[in-house]
Amino acid sequence: MRILLLGLPGAGKGTQAQFLIDRYRIPQISTGDMLRAAMKANSPLGNEVRGYMDRGALVPDHLVIELVKERIKAPDCKTGFIMDGFPRTLPQAEALRQAGIDINFVIEIEVGDGEILRRMSGRRVHLTSGRSYHIEFKPPRVPGKDDVTGEPLIQRSDDNEDTVKRRIQTYHEQTKPLINYYLSWASSGDPRAPHYVNIYGRGSVEHIRDKIFAAIESHTARIQGNEK
Repeated sequence: MRILLLGLPGAGKGTQAQFLIDRYRIPQISTGDMLRAAMKANSPLGNEVRGYMDRGALVPDHLVIELVKERIKAPDCKTGFIMDGFPRTLPQAEALRQAGIDINFVIEIEVGDGEILRRMSGRRVHLTSGRSYHIEFKPPRVPGKDDVTGEPLIQRSDDNEDTVKRRIQTYHEQTKPLINYYLSWASSGDPRAPHYVNIYGRGSVEHIRDKIFAAIESHTARIQGNEK
């Protein structure tokens, strides 16, 4: 089972990915992890990647695709994997398709921009311990103070309101078009096209989890039934 998760930052993809990992016993593959592993291995591909990263340049899509192709050959990917963070753009999605890296499910966790802004800009963390809070959903006992140490909480730069707004805009400009890309591919009748699932991402994480499981398993059962 090969799954691509899509959704705005803060939509809950990381939480749902963990549920999918536990249920289907498949790994989540990260382009960041692959880039670091390639450089650590000092392979020819890794050295090429290092050249870009040392210059502070983006690693070209064709190199990332090669890393993905190598990663999914690993034994833990034998029954599938979860991708989150790649592809992010139409050229990357097309490159993945042309490389023959098939995806079974594209799952979009849909949450409105205003809700994302609320979720992310309200986060506060205690840096030393990593404990996290939210000024609305999980406030500390004393505003601005860690419950355990009483030390100040901070807002990470990624959670700054202006930063969140920029990330939302980037998602809409670069990644949201992938939805139409995969829907158009599916409507073409190509058997390689992934099944698209839209999940409304409000409510408890368990409720969202169960909707994702139901969508995956009902479609899988239907496909298996058609093959008999």
